[in-house]
Amino acid sequence: MPFAVYVLGLAVFAQGTSEFMLSGLVSAIAADLDVSLSAAGLLTSAFAVGMVLGAPLMALFSRTWPRRRALLLFLAVFIAVHIVGALTPGYGVLLAARFVGALANAGFWAVALAAAVSMVPDRLRGRATAVVVGGVTIACVVGVPAGAVLGERWGWRAAFLAVAVVSLPALWAITRSVPGGVPGGRGRDRGRGGGTAPVADARGTAPAAGAGPEARTRGTASAGQEPEEAPAPARTPAPAPTSAPAPTPVRDELRLLLTAPHLRLTLLTMALVQGATFCAFSYLEPLLTRITGLTITWVPVALALFGAGAFLGVGAAGRYAERRPTAFIAYGMAALALGWSALALTAGRPVAALALIPLLGMLAFGTGTALITRVLGLAGRSSTLAGAFGTSAFNLGAAVGPWAGGLALEAGGGYRAPVWVSAALMALALLTEGARRLRRVRSRERASGSTAG
Repeated sequence: MPFAVYVLGLAVFAQGTSEFMLSGLVSAIAADLDVSLSAAGLLTSAFAVGMVLGAPLMALFSRTWPRRRALLLFLAVFIAVHIVGALTPGYGVLLAARFVGALANAGFWAVALAAAVSMVPDRLRGRATAVVVGGVTIACVVGVPAGAVLGERWGWRAAFLAVAVVSLPALWAITRSVPGGVPGGRGRDRGRGGGTAPVADARGTAPAAGAGPEARTRGTASAGQEPEEAPAPARTPAPAPTSAPAPTPVRDELRLLLTAPHLRLTLLTMALVQGATFCAFSYLEPLLTRITGLTITWVPVALALFGAGAFLGVGAAGRYAERRPTAFIAYGMAALALGWSALALTAGRPVAALALIPLLGMLAFGTGTALITRVLGLAGRSSTLAGAFGTSAFNLGAAVGPWAGGLALEAGGGYRAPVWVSAALMALALLTEGARRLRRVRSRERASGSTAG
């Protein structure tokens, strides 16, 4: 695995810490800036909205830039707004800083996912995606508790400054390790001291070096593309141009992305899976303290267990989801539907609840990582925009899930209600995945019929 992929994971770790650490700093921010708790809570909402809107907008804005330049710009803006946020005496400036920081974070995510998979062979795409997404899981285990400790000892501004400081090594390392090629048309990015990878075919897949004519015609299935699908018609790769090709018009690239087979249903499935995850995760504290009967000191332990499980799940997705991606995703979603239901039923038993929490973290982030890999594989040459839409779907679920869980609480469903909502969202995700499988079978039948005719 190239060192640059781990550098991207380090930057995502810092950004993930920033996204989630406010859960332990809201009261301190409200007291320091003399605003209400609900106003301080809007800082989290501003970040979520910035992520949902910013991913596609920033990807379109930077789609023709060299990836190294785009990553450096987004990370520099992210660092700058955290310094501004740590120094500002006003709530309005901090709110704007959170929104701008989310835009930069979303842009970085979209470019980083595309850059990571472009620097590795097709067989390692899932593993590269897992390294980048793994930064978020490590943030949940290490970064968020560390931010809470910093906020408690030296004030919430120290946590913001710490995020900026942790991001600085990634800023330097990106300049030294990430290839500076322009995405599109030339296969994989050209690295420092390396050659250019073979020219990709129409699906964005490059033939293996030294492969025979049949292998060059057929191409290699990526981690996001499913080996069960029928291969594309044979195409002869065009010779590599002597100069960089003209960028594809935005309208054509969006049409190519949004009409890719099964992509829209995969994005919807991803949003539902993440909605289920963050619905239950957001209300884990009242569930544990008021239903399970644990003291408040057990809450950080439970959150750390969830994060540790998420880290293991991302690693498992990187290693095993490449072999049978469809089965990995389907079994993972079915297990999540059963797991959330089991947690709702056994929440009153401390041992059962604490045993299920890391298992659910592993299943949630393992399945989510496999879905992101599928999105990048289905998108082909529009991988940067695919990363943007995947980021938006992820954060849309992270915003809608807690909202749905809050509605269930306000309706009088009790503290188990958000967990039941998570189980219901997973049932919907299974339906969308089934619809995608059905469409794939029908498209293959139509293709077989036209070939036979």
